[in-house]
Amino acid sequence: MRSDTGPLTRVLAGAIATTVLLGGCESLDDPERTLPRTDLVNDLAGRLEAAAGLAYSAEYALPGGGRGTISQTPGPRRAAYRYPGGMTMVGADALARCVTSGPRPTCTLDPPPGPTEPPPATALAAASRAGLVTPPVVISLLTATALDQDAVVEQRDTTVAGRHGSCVAVRQLANAATAAFKACVTSDGVLGSFTGVLDGRPRETALSSYRAGVDGGAFDLPAGAEVRDRRPGGR
Repeated sequence: MRSDTGPLTRVLAGAIATTVLLGGCESLDDPERTLPRTDLVNDLAGRLEAAAGLAYSAEYALPGGGRGTISQTPGPRRAAYRYPGGMTMVGADALARCVTSGPRPTCTLDPPPGPTEPPPATALAAASRAGLVTPPVVISLLTATALDQDAVVEQRDTTVAGRHGSCVAVRQLANAATAAFKACVTSDGVLGSFTGVLDGRPRETALSSYRAGVDGGAFDLPAGAEVRDRRPGGR
């Protein structure tokens, strides 16, 4: 393996405490108890889902020196994903998809998903293509793992951006967006890292910083954007 001391590699480097092949594995909370494979991946998916109740801003290191951010608030429930070349924002009033790589930013507004529905996969595809793999994408992969009896799962603990994380490495996964991936989730449910192949291309996302709370402009559309409103009554 080649030596790589770039920012993404440094972010991913952590103090790995355990690696256990499941079957049975150490509980995420109780080292004296074991969790079956299904319970383990469901626990991590549940952490990510529960984190929708947190207000936070997280910055991620992406391949090639890129940078992505995730900002969200629970009330009103909103999430903004910013990545090289674009932005996706999911709010109570609209699902916004913006392209910022041209001479003038352009945004398309569609009706939002229901309050308990995840964003459609197509809405998050641009983020994934830019290297920012989002929590809803990881939740769907963890759910597929729980349903796949042939999937092989390994667990480890690590530290990402100074925060404890529980990680899984999954392989032989069928009927999902990827056949193998690695994902880490922090104790409070924030996505710590993801490595895998999506849409035929390798993707790598690693948490570099986290803070509670969100800046006032986190959910603003790019300045000067041309907006196409496809919501009922929109123009």
